[in-house]
Amino acid sequence: MSRPADIKYAPSHEWVRVEGDIAVIGITDFAVEQLSDLAFVDLPQKGTAAKKEARFGEIESTKSVSDLLAPVSGEIVDVNTEIIENLQMISSSPYDQGWMIRVRMSDPSELATLLTADEYAAHILAEE
Repeated sequence: MSRPADIKYAPSHEWVRVEGDIAVIGITDFAVEQLSDLAFVDLPQKGTAAKKEARFGEIESTKSVSDLLAPVSGEIVDVNTEIIENLQMISSSPYDQGWMIRVRMSDPSELATLLTADEYAAHILAEE
C-alpha cells in the first residue's frame, strides 16, 4: 500500500490529515501490518482533550496491545465509532474509512514536528 504524501506521520505510527483547523487521525498501514489480526479498539469520548504524544486510546490484536498516541493537541470533535464494530475498516482502509478521531487543533505548529511520507518510510527502515 502506498502512503499518502499529503498527510503527516508520527514516529509512533499514527497519521494526521489536516482539514482546516481539524486533524483527522488514524494509524498507518505499517502499524496495521505489525499488529496483524485486530481484536479491539478503545477510543475516547467526543469533547475530551487530546495532548500531543499522550495516550488517547488503545488498539489490541491477537499479538499485542498498543497505546494510540495523539500526534497533535486539541479537542476531540468526532470519533469514528463505526470502526469499533468493524475493525476490518482499519485494516482495509487505514487512511480513509479507518480514521479514528478528529481533533480541533489548539496548536497547529505541532504539525511541524511530524514526518513526511518519505521521512516516515526512512523511520520504519531504521526501526527494523
